[in-house]
Amino acid sequence: MSKKVADASGELTILQNIDFTVQAAETLALVGASGSGKSTLLGLLAGLDTPSSGTVLLDGTDIFALDEDGRAAFRKAKLGFVFQSFQLLAHLTALENVMLPLELRGDAGAREKATEMLGRVGLSSRLKHYPKFLSGGEQQRVALARAFVTQPPLLFADEPTGSLDAATGESVIQLMFELNRERGSTLVLVTHDPGIAARCGRTITIAAGRLAK
Repeated sequence: MSKKVADASGELTILQNIDFTVQAAETLALVGASGSGKSTLLGLLAGLDTPSSGTVLLDGTDIFALDEDGRAAFRKAKLGFVFQSFQLLAHLTALENVMLPLELRGDAGAREKATEMLGRVGLSSRLKHYPKFLSGGEQQRVALARAFVTQPPLLFADEPTGSLDAATGESVIQLMFELNRERGSTLVLVTHDPGIAARCGRTITIAAGRLAK
C-alpha cells in the first residue's frame, strides 16, 4: 500500500510499499520519527483516509472495495479509535459521548452500557460533566470508554498519551492495555514512547514512509 499527495513541488510520497499482517488479539506498536508517516498509516488502516495504491483487509473485508458510507458502517461495527486530541463532542456530556456509538448502531441499552463503562474507567462521578470541565486525563478516559463500549474486535490508538503529562499518560496506558486484555481485541497503536511500544507484542518501525528493515 502506498500514499502520495500533490504539493507545490509536484508529488510527495508519504508511504510506499507498506505490507504487513496483524493477527487477531495481537498488540502492535507503530513507531518512527515525527513525519515518518505513522499517523497517516493508522488513518489508512482505519479507512479514514484512502491509499494511492493497494488496499487494507480488516477481518477479511477489503475496506476500500466499500464506498465511504460502507466504510463508515464497517467502522461502526468493527472499530474503536482513540485520538491524541480526544475528539470528544463539546456539546455532549461524558455519558452522552460514550452513549453515542451505541446509539448510532441502535443499541437499546446505550445508557446502561455507557454508565457501566465510565465506571470501569473511574468516572462514575463525572457522567454529567462536559469535556471543558474535565482534565486531559479524564477526557482521554472518556475517549477510551467510548472506544471500548461497543466491544470492537479492532482498536486503533494514535499517540493516546501525547497530550498528557507523564503520570496521567501512564495511568491511561495501563487502563488501555487492561481493557484490551479483558476484551481480547486487536490493538494497533502509534507511539513515540519506547516504553509504551515495549508493552506491545510486536513493533513495526516506519522510516521515511517505508517499513524499516
